[in-house]
Amino acid sequence: MVLLLSLLLAFLVFSVLYYIIKTRVLPGNQVHQRLKDLQGAGDRVTRTHAEELAKTPFLDRTVVPMLRNFERFMVRFAPSGIHNTVETKLQLAGLSDKWSPNGFITIWLICMFLFFMIGYILISKRSMPYFESLLIYWLCMIIGALLPFSMLNTKIRKRQKKIEKQLPEVLDLLSVSVQAGLSFDGALRKITDRTVGPLIDEFKRMQQDVRMGAPKVRAMQAMGKRCDVDDLYLFITAVNQAERLGTSMGKTLLNQADNMRERRRQKAKAEALKAPIKMIFPLVVFIFPAIFVVTLLPSILSIMKNFTSF
Repeated sequence: MVLLLSLLLAFLVFSVLYYIIKTRVLPGNQVHQRLKDLQGAGDRVTRTHAEELAKTPFLDRTVVPMLRNFERFMVRFAPSGIHNTVETKLQLAGLSDKWSPNGFITIWLICMFLFFMIGYILISKRSMPYFESLLIYWLCMIIGALLPFSMLNTKIRKRQKKIEKQLPEVLDLLSVSVQAGLSFDGALRKITDRTVGPLIDEFKRMQQDVRMGAPKVRAMQAMGKRCDVDDLYLFITAVNQAERLGTSMGKTLLNQADNMRERRRQKAKAEALKAPIKMIFPLVVFIFPAIFVVTLLPSILSIMKNFTSF
């Protein structure tokens, strides 16, 4: 038992260190290394292999290759079709620049193993029938498998809500800027330079794709797929149609902003109509029992007292 607890603790510490390196240390170190590579691209032609190794940081020489090999080893145990699903969810959560699909799959497998070990420790402490122990094993593994994806789905929903909340404000700024005389691209550039948010990050990535040579229509459609928000799909369709037909971009953006506000009001009304239904569960579980205790308990006690007196 002590050995199992020690192994579990060591694996937990390794998971925490892997997460910190993957999310904090590795992205910044990679950017720094790329900048150094770009600055010294002309000089590296004449460098020897030993000099390059000497100037390479310790993290890139040892830790990063070890993590890459560990990820490739762990991904072998994952289902074959999960890679595309994880990649799509990471894009929707805005974590594609911080997490690779192999890294998330590795964390998913580690979490399953940790919960499997927790189930084993719980079973080893007491004697259980075979069916109950097998059920506990499966429950622990299911919890370990669902926990990372549930956290990722929560991150996706929060990001989509932020995008839906920020979209009408951005449309107002775009419509005002376009009506003041700026082009759509110029107005979008001004807004992305002075505001922040997940929607602004997607606009910046779209502008970067256009600068790299991608067609604007395809870049905006890719942005819509990365966000997967209905209001943003409507905005992209309206902008592409206005540019294709040559209609007024200012009026199009103004109409889109009004439509977005109306859709937000309708969603708020729909949530308000759902509130009474959502209140049934806390009423039945928490409030009604307290009311019954306050109103019926004195009567029940008096009736029991009268019966005992007889």
